[in-house]
Amino acid sequence: MTTEEIIALEEQYIAPTYVRPPVVFDRGSDAYVYDLEGRRYLDFLGGIAVNSLGHGVPEIIGAVAQQTAKLMHISNLYHTEPHVKLAKLLVENAFPARVFFCNSGSESIEAALKFTRRWASEAGGEAKHEIVTFENAFHGRTYGAVSATAQPKYHEGFKPMLPGMVYLPLNEIEPLEEAISAERTAAVMVEPVQGEGGVNPAHVEFLQHLRRLCDERKVALIFDEIQCGLCRTGKLFAYQHHGIEPDVMTLAKPLAGGLPIGAVMMKSHIAEVLKPGMHGSTFGANPVACHVAHAVVSKMIDEGLADRALEMGGKLTAGLNALAETHRDIKEVRGAGLLIGVEFEDKVGDVVNACRDAGLIVGTAGDNVLRCAPPLVIEQRHVDEALGIIGGVLDAR
Repeated sequence: MTTEEIIALEEQYIAPTYVRPPVVFDRGSDAYVYDLEGRRYLDFLGGIAVNSLGHGVPEIIGAVAQQTAKLMHISNLYHTEPHVKLAKLLVENAFPARVFFCNSGSESIEAALKFTRRWASEAGGEAKHEIVTFENAFHGRTYGAVSATAQPKYHEGFKPMLPGMVYLPLNEIEPLEEAISAERTAAVMVEPVQGEGGVNPAHVEFLQHLRRLCDERKVALIFDEIQCGLCRTGKLFAYQHHGIEPDVMTLAKPLAGGLPIGAVMMKSHIAEVLKPGMHGSTFGANPVACHVAHAVVSKMIDEGLADRALEMGGKLTAGLNALAETHRDIKEVRGAGLLIGVEFEDKVGDVVNACRDAGLIVGTAGDNVLRCAPPLVIEQRHVDEALGIIGGVLDAR
């Protein structure tokens, strides 16, 4: 089919939940994707921080073929090898935990909310049910996840939201003292680096204070590492920058390199309150997704991609800061590793579109922040190419 035919069919048959540009991507290789006409684009969004190993990865292709030929699905009613191997790999490289597998980031948030509320209800009764989250957070679009997302625009037309949500400003310590209660609060959930909300890093002092407060008041601390986890910030997990551990951590986006998967890692005091039948997922712990995820995480660790993210992220950030010196419409460059936001004085939709027209895929994080989340395997030549395109677009703006 042609580009025009595919777009026409989409307009006829697909629910209108996205505004898509008039381009149809057909294949990918390394850090590049190609449209139906064969035009090449440098992918500096990585499927929204999903394609961390790039495109056409031999290890992923091989793992998919191997496990698909062996066993695609049997359900969670039975034991399989791939999900226990993946859980073991994650735990051995994070903190002592039990793992629940699901199919997406939103599902992992839903599970984390249920698990921590269950733990809190046993510890302090049903009054201990509030979930504290932070302004400009984004935790997903299912009801619990969107209720935890402290951005009113995502709530419009879908109210009432799930009760018991408390929203606070990020990186402000004083409001925590009053809002987090030993009697009322079940959990505090935070992104170490906010993604969709503007690429806003949480300060180390803020997160450490949050950990102390949660310990003192017997509140569960959830880290949403769906976008910032798995080497993206320069550590395997973002919490490892801060000298603390969460009680619960959610993972998804890059975990299986492009296949749907989510995971909740929880410490024993949370896991021990769960009983068979309390939660589940038909497709969760899918053998193919888990086998591929094991290959992806192993490659991340074996090839030192956290260090690569730190190195290439530093070079990209330096180049973007140099552009900011000569383009006064750039307010700030911020982020961690290869999760970078460029805040502009005004909306950046035209910049994103112009970059794509020039052969570079970037995204937005709010109306006025350009977001870069490229594959972790990029090299200096990719950074130079991206900076050249962004600079050219800004010069012509």
